[in-house]
Amino acid sequence: MKKVYAVVGMAGSGKSEAVTYLVNKLGWPKVYMAAPTFDWLKKKGLPINYQNEKIARETIREQFGANAYAKLALKKTVKLLKKNKGVIVESLYSWTEYKIFKRKFGDNFQVIAVHATPAIRFQRLKSRRNERPMKNYAEFQVRDYSEIEKVEKGGPIVMADYFILNEGNLRALHKKLAALI
Repeated sequence: MKKVYAVVGMAGSGKSEAVTYLVNKLGWPKVYMAAPTFDWLKKKGLPINYQNEKIARETIREQFGANAYAKLALKKTVKLLKKNKGVIVESLYSWTEYKIFKRKFGDNFQVIAVHATPAIRFQRLKSRRNERPMKNYAEFQVRDYSEIEKVEKGGPIVMADYFILNEGNLRALHKKLAALI
């Protein structure tokens, strides 16, 4: 039975680390939902930073609808499932995206929510060197609120099939993921 696991969570929760672990352990490919954002920025010649990413996401959704990211990712996911036992979806953000995947794959679509408190997430984001660091807590809070209110990021997190509290180190996260799979 083919499976699709989506890993969700707020920025800095550990989604990417969880995805990397799952891809390596399960041997499944991943579909990165945010890829169109970075493609758009590259096409426009804009630097990758939080403000430009936000503009890109909102522009893409305005032009192609709230389900734009889901449509693109769903197409890639279906294609990858033809040759693989499963697919890991990274950065499924909105309630609309969740519903599209759930309708398509039913019980074969499961969500893993990775959670950490805002204070821990901010410290992680602030310490990022090459990967879009947060400058200050106000910027961090604006991002969180925007993702909850405008992107409806909370829906998939609340509806997750599995929850992982990730407030320790990478080894602790890997141990929890190993127990899950």
